Amino acid sequence: MIGDLPKVVSRAEWLAARKELLAKEKEVTRARDRVNAERRRLPMVRVDKPYRFEGPNGPASLPELFDGRPQLVMHHFMFGPDWDGGCPSCASAADGIGRLRQLHARNTTLVAVSRAPYPKLAAFRERMGWTFPWVSSFGSDFNYDFHATLDDRVAPVLLHFRTEDELRQEKGTPWTDGPWTEAMRGEEMPGISAFLRIGDDVFHTYSTFGRGIEDFHNGYPYLDLTVLGRQEEWEQPSGRATPLGLQVGGPGMRLPDEYDL
Repeated sequence: MIGDLPKVVSRAEWLAARKELLAKEKEVTRARDRVNAERRRLPMVRVDKPYRFEGPNGPASLPELFDGRPQLVMHHFMFGPDWDGGCPSCASAADGIGRLRQLHARNTTLVAVSRAPYPKLAAFRERMGWTFPWVSSFGSDFNYDFHATLDDRVAPVLLHFRTEDELRQEKGTPWTDGPWTEAMRGEEMPGISAFLRIGDDVFHTYSTFGRGIEDFHNGYPYLDLTVLGRQEEWEQPSGRATPLGLQVGGPGMRLPDEYDL
């Protein structure tokens, strides 16, 4: 059901209202440019551990994932070693990854990384019809060190950049609002990380989690331009559209090939 739709006005009235909104959009654009500049100014950390991955051509090192380019953007795709399939939320982001030639023209490689053994990733990738590179970190500490898999027995917990102590003292975990517990060991986390390669040296420059990756999910940038928006419960104006439950982790979210479209 659709309710509380915008009022119908003349083209001149619409243009006046659109110009008012345009001024606010430009403020957001300028703020985004400032934040992007601050992101580029972040210090970086040398990656010294010799991580190994498994891909279509066999074992690969982290430097080899760059595929000859100086920059690497990595999707941390939730797919545990004992899972039968990938995470529906991560799959929604992956389903939006198209041709990579625009990134390649800008000296940047994109790759997805998961802990599931490579044959599982390859089979799931083929099922979904995806073409982007996807490698397995199975058997390495990579996911733990970059906080895409949480287990205090392997690496200190850092959930959305909060330590175990901070999770106890602050808001807590996103799914319980409580502290970290041993029962959560092995939790997989979605995220995006960026790396820079200079010669034989690799540097970790950026990672983001939570709502930091939402622009890569569900076509949100397109949906945010529309009257009905994302059709999620929290959106304003409220009551405009029935919530679909298709938000990240929502009850209506399915794997991309499971929607009856």
